[in-house]
Amino acid sequence: MDNRTSDVVRRLKAEGWYLARHGAGHDIYRHPHIKGIITVPRHKTLSPGVLRSISKKANWN
Repeated sequence: MDNRTSDVVRRLKAEGWYLARHGAGHDIYRHPHIKGIITVPRHKTLSPGVLRSISKKANWN
């Protein structure tokens, strides 16, 4: 998976996640059928740890 934030957000939206609210330096996404939230930092690229966390919460294997 690419570590660019724009690619991650595009995939989240394609899978039904929606922007719930903006934080100071991050965006919060929710899904209508998956419990929990995903926090996506507003940086050009994501670190491997952040990408791993997002992948886990979004059930990407």
